[in-house]
Amino acid sequence: MLPSSNITLAGGEKVYKVFEGLLAKNNETAYRVSVETGISTATLTAWKQGVYTPKIDKLMKIADHFGVPVSVFLETEEGKQ
Repeated sequence: MLPSSNITLAGGEKVYKVFEGLLAKNNETAYRVSVETGISTATLTAWKQGVYTPKIDKLMKIADHFGVPVSVFLETEEGKQ
């Protein structure tokens, strides 16, 4: 288990930047990921705009979709990802 005092969920805008990187690397669109994960495009847009901080269940779906650990969406107190 990760120590909660040292690691936090990145904010919506930071998560979306990681998400955009995964989209580019895998040559996918946000729409396709939305359809395949059940996460609405409105939710993805809200993350991009910094309106919402993503919930862990949705990040797990995206991580599973791309075959990456959910930890790619986390950051340490030092700001490292």
